[in-house]
Amino acid sequence: MFSDCYYPRVNGVVVSVHSFVQELVNRGHIVKVITVEYPEDYQFNRKGYSDAGLIDSPNFSLNRLSSKEIIFSKEDRLVRLKQWHILKGILDEFQPDILHINSEWLVGYFGAIYAHHRKVPCIFTFHTLWEDYIQNYAPILREKISKKIGRDIVKFYLKTANHILAPTPQTAQTVRKYGIDTPVELLPTGIPESMFKLNEAGVERMREEVFSHFPQLKDRKILLFAGRVAKEKNLPFLLPVLKRVNQLLEKSPSTSGDTTKRAALLVAGDGNFMQDLKDLVEQQQLAQDVFYLGYVERDDLASLYHLADVFTFPSKTETQGLVTVEAMTAGLPVVAIGEMGTIDVMQGDNGGFMVPEDVEIFSQKVFQLLTDGTLYQEKSRAGRAWSRRWGMSALTDRLEAAYATCIADHRAGKKTGGSELDKALSATTVLTIIGLGYIFG
Repeated sequence: MFSDCYYPRVNGVVVSVHSFVQELVNRGHIVKVITVEYPEDYQFNRKGYSDAGLIDSPNFSLNRLSSKEIIFSKEDRLVRLKQWHILKGILDEFQPDILHINSEWLVGYFGAIYAHHRKVPCIFTFHTLWEDYIQNYAPILREKISKKIGRDIVKFYLKTANHILAPTPQTAQTVRKYGIDTPVELLPTGIPESMFKLNEAGVERMREEVFSHFPQLKDRKILLFAGRVAKEKNLPFLLPVLKRVNQLLEKSPSTSGDTTKRAALLVAGDGNFMQDLKDLVEQQQLAQDVFYLGYVERDDLASLYHLADVFTFPSKTETQGLVTVEAMTAGLPVVAIGEMGTIDVMQGDNGGFMVPEDVEIFSQKVFQLLTDGTLYQEKSRAGRAWSRRWGMSALTDRLEAAYATCIADHRAGKKTGGSELDKALSATTVLTIIGLGYIFG
């Protein structure tokens, strides 16, 4: 498994890679993760992750390559280019049956090069629509240029892979839009089976932790956001929503005059936009209504869902938006903006409401859930049922089948990723991937 990010970094790619690795190891596969190193004082390691505590199995190994901080993304790291020779020795000793690339920067590039040189079958998961995403990291670029860079980087991996995994129908369609005819398998990230089980002790611990830190929340309606606190998550949108929901609650006969029934926003996560968010909260005089938990481990997050009243998700740039389905496993109704991955995961008003980016519409749906008990229970039950589609066990069955097909096709000579390598390397790809390696390596 190749990924340019892994724990203690937390994002959707990390969760996907780690979840599948855990399940594959449990099934007896021998899995090596190739990723970047993080410094001991990595500022986003809020929960004290250590490699020793990730997966306790002789079938799991982890190799971190020397890396350097990226100026435009403080949470992320870039592998030093000279690490290629070290990695080649590691993989020659490991003798992989298949390589699975999960990211598009230097770690992923090393995987593609190794597959080419050693004629090893290679599968690529198209996690990120960089065409729409890259400008969040490089706003100085003109949109037309950033889109071309994003397209060229992704097309390199799509052309070099023997098989492609697409987490959503949208990414699968993009493969064909780019003119790639490589086999594509639709495979979303799964949800661990543990998240479907109510851990009453864990919920009680989380209740004590949250309410001891924020006693003001005890009698409030809690709107929960969980995820990275990054600009692209569109968190400022929730501030006018919070104001409007409280206006509606104040006028509602069931809550009028009762200040304890006001809604509060609880942010579970951290990231490079946190200080900007706090500044906006202060500017909009919402400091008494917005609370920050910082990073929450996944097991604890499963318990946290049981404390909230509505899961509010404003992001418009998700590849999957799987966190909405995670909330549903706890029976927590969701109100989310229906764009990109969220559309593919929720597919309408399943387990909540999927709405446009409109403060009034979003606020009205949150208000309805907070004040209509019958509606709330209907959405809660529907969400639990809907979330079962994303169980990790069934999805790992499909991943194993994709691996087997990829290996068989490679042996049969149906497609060799390496044969496409030279054609796939555009000038933009070289300048972006290799150029960054020289600059930071």
